[in-house]
Amino acid sequence: MATYESIIKIKGAVGDLVFYTLNGKNVVRKKSGFNKTAFTKNPSYEKVRQNSTEFGHCSRMGKALRSCLSSYIKEAGDPLLYQKFARLMTSVKDLDLTSERGKRTVGNGLKTEQGKKLLKEFQFGNVKNIVPEVRIEAQTLYTNHYHTVTNNITLVIIKPDFENYRMEFVEETFPLASGQSVSLEPGFSKDDFLLYFMVIKKEDGSITHMGFI
Repeated sequence: MATYESIIKIKGAVGDLVFYTLNGKNVVRKKSGFNKTAFTKNPSYEKVRQNSTEFGHCSRMGKALRSCLSSYIKEAGDPLLYQKFARLMTSVKDLDLTSERGKRTVGNGLKTEQGKKLLKEFQFGNVKNIVPEVRIEAQTLYTNHYHTVTNNITLVIIKPDFENYRMEFVEETFPLASGQSVSLEPGFSKDDFLLYFMVIKKEDGSITHMGFI
């Protein structure tokens, strides 16, 4: 890209050059070598097409998941959260070993133990993570080491639609006591694949912990 001075102001393409205005300056650059038809059909672009498809899938899946949790994760105060969560979705997708390249999905990755582990270990900003203080087994929530009964927990139970990028979810809020177990009745089938996200707040409403469990 270069700037130029001329009495005649040119805009548009002339041969292999493109003229336009940028920030009040006259700029000229060479045309891009990118060809849309070649990109969609040329075998040499196959890996690029595969990466592009999977990147779009991860981006949409991350956005759908974050939309369920927006009122909480905004409290994390992390301006780079979008990028970090996108990288998380990509890492989870890479664990899909059943699909061919270009068709790997976050859903299949989350069905692996390592995929679940990555999701649970993801930290939202500087807010402390939930794990390993709580766990869910057979739709029962178990708490471990909290030493106060003044905390309240909000549990977001998410049923993902991985094909349509839609999230059906319910929220439950209840007091938390150390060592407590709570039976969950989210209204979903026990055979549904569910994700659990927990937020722990003090009486003043400030968040102390949050994350997937």
